[in-house]
Amino acid sequence: MPQPRSTGWQATSRHGVVAAGGAAAVDAGLSILEADGNAADAAVATIFALNVTDHIACSIGGEVPVLIYAAEEGRVRALSGQGRAPWSQEAIDWYMQNGIPAAPDIKMAPVPSVVDLCITLLQRYGTMTLAQVTAPVLSLLDEAQEDWHPRLAHTLRRMVEEESLTTGSRQVRLQAACDRFYGRHATRNDIAEELEAYYIEKGGFLRRQDLARHITTIEEPVAADYRGYTVCKCGPWTQGPSLCQALRLLEGFDLTAMGHLSADSIHHAVEALKLAFADRDAYYGDPQFTGVPMSSLLSDRYTEVRRTLIDAQLASDTARPGDPYRLQALAEADETAPAPGGTTTCVITDRWGNVVSATPSANIPRDHDGGGATGVTYGNRLRSLNTTPGHPNCIQPGKRPRITLTPTLVLKQGRPAMAVSVAGGDLQDQTALNLLMNAIDYCMDPAEAVTTPRFSTDHHEDSFDPNPQRSDTFKGVRSLTVNDDVDEKVQQQLADRGHQVTTKSGAIGTPVMLAIHDDGSASAAGDPAARRHAAGVDA
Repeated sequence: MPQPRSTGWQATSRHGVVAAGGAAAVDAGLSILEADGNAADAAVATIFALNVTDHIACSIGGEVPVLIYAAEEGRVRALSGQGRAPWSQEAIDWYMQNGIPAAPDIKMAPVPSVVDLCITLLQRYGTMTLAQVTAPVLSLLDEAQEDWHPRLAHTLRRMVEEESLTTGSRQVRLQAACDRFYGRHATRNDIAEELEAYYIEKGGFLRRQDLARHITTIEEPVAADYRGYTVCKCGPWTQGPSLCQALRLLEGFDLTAMGHLSADSIHHAVEALKLAFADRDAYYGDPQFTGVPMSSLLSDRYTEVRRTLIDAQLASDTARPGDPYRLQALAEADETAPAPGGTTTCVITDRWGNVVSATPSANIPRDHDGGGATGVTYGNRLRSLNTTPGHPNCIQPGKRPRITLTPTLVLKQGRPAMAVSVAGGDLQDQTALNLLMNAIDYCMDPAEAVTTPRFSTDHHEDSFDPNPQRSDTFKGVRSLTVNDDVDEKVQQQLADRGHQVTTKSGAIGTPVMLAIHDDGSASAAGDPAARRHAAGVDA
């Protein structure tokens, strides 16, 4: 593997910064910025490279939700880089009868979505060709560190070949390359055919029709205001809006006066997260298939009545979803709907003011076979659905799972101020909350925000357990994990309030973060304890 030019964990530049997982992936994004590509171009190059540097955590056969602020449009958009369940009703009937299997069963895999996401990002917001943005990852793959690398390189080169064989605009040529992968091309569908053959060989349900029907939707983000900032998230097909709900609850408390990492500030943050996750587990799902009362969940009245449930001196010991339909603090009992580490990170800004936050993932089986002829390995994201009849996240044909992947993009007065990406399953929005509190309530820059001690809770359902008995997936009542350098007196005060406190020496969540300053420069940092990296374009 080529030696990356930069392996640091923090950087500042007026011309663009990249923070992500593997150092060589950061270098890939940086090389695109240096070649006058924009943040969308650099994000695609970084995402493809992460499929090599951070493989297992992510894959070209996995998923990658994206938030982008496009400077020319002056607005944030969410791109749904999430594959869907098979469209076959026969397949769905099998899942409902047998459950959604775990690794290494390929039936747990959704449609691969990374390629279509990357092509869509280039078409809509980028400036470069597929050949340009895949050059860095092909250099990595040509080192052939793994036996599947040449196969994936061959797959990518066939797409680049399709781009070169096609006449027309850049967007048309990009689409042709994408169509060859997904089996939508008029004549050359060899990649899709190889993928289907692999799925059949492995006993999976995915077929050419599932590949061909896949599209990356471009959506309005869910947003909430917090102390003069607007926090943007992907919709309720992710857990992202739960961060908005938690921040809305916390805005009613003076966290600054409570003090950073005080018992009061940690307690209130954790109790807000518990309430937000209870609503997540009861109401979130793919809004194309289920009604999610998002406006009510984020409304002033609902936030106010839910906030009254936070006891300043006592840790809650139950899951307490509210009733957003009646704007009541608690749902009636008869109406209540019954930590994986396979993810990586990416945040980028450029000299034109474009910003991208992406969370690539897959949760690939560690004993994978290299993805067959294409080198496209598969993930487990269908396990983020369940088989509970009537549940908003119950598996259906063509449905997106309610995933934990949850990039964050923050505006101030309509302009980008921060971006965050976190790996860590159910920890992702909890770690993002830590970072946003650090930055907004305690005035930290990214380098300090990503390295200061953190906290989290398992007081919620496991997003990767598809058990139809949802109460059986609840992970840890009143649990609270803090880094072991949190003051021991604070730990005892939290325990006195009823929290089941445990300590951890390593990173809680795996974050990268960038902030854009008033002078136009940007700073980026990745937690070095979580092996994150960052670099900036030299003047």
